[in-house]
Amino acid sequence: MQLLLSILLLILAVFFLLRSVTLQKESGLPAGKVIYTDTKEWGASDEVLYDPSLGLSGKPDYLIRKDEEIIPVEVKTGRVPNAPYDSHIFQLAAYCYLVEKTIGMRPPHGIIHYGKRSFTVAYTKKLESALLDLVGEIRISDRKKSLNRSHDQARRCAGCGFSGICDQKI
Repeated sequence: MQLLLSILLLILAVFFLLRSVTLQKESGLPAGKVIYTDTKEWGASDEVLYDPSLGLSGKPDYLIRKDEEIIPVEVKTGRVPNAPYDSHIFQLAAYCYLVEKTIGMRPPHGIIHYGKRSFTVAYTKKLESALLDLVGEIRISDRKKSLNRSHDQARRCAGCGFSGICDQKI
C-alpha cells in the first residue's frame, strides 16, 4: 500500500512540474523568480516605479529576477503582430529605465508578450537615448497650448479619452 501511495505521489509531482512549466511558457515569463507584478492574477503590487529627475513612473506587468539580472515583462492582449509595436517598445524601454533608476540594476533586455508569441527587446544605450528624446518631446508638447491630431483614424478618435472635448475629432 505504501509503495502504491509513493508511486501516486511521484506521478502527481511530475504532473504538477510539467503543468507549471507549460503555464510559465504560456505566460511569456522567462525562467526566474517573479519579484514584482501588476496583474490581477498574481496580486498587483501597490509600488510604482518612479524617477523624480525625469518625472517618469510606471508599473510593469512583471519583473523577473534571473541570476544577477532583472527583466521587465509586459503582456499585451489582442492581435499578435509580426514585430512589436513602437509604442510597446518605448513602454518597455521606460520600464527598463525605471528598473535601473529605482533598483540600481540595468536590465540587458525586456520582453513583450503577445498571446503565444514573445519578443525580446535589447535595452541598448541607443534605445535609452531614443526614450529620453521622446520623453523630452512629450514634455515640450505638454507646454503647448494646442496640438494637432496626429492621425486620420476615426476608430482611434472614438476610443480616445479626449473625444468629448476635442475640436479635431474625426
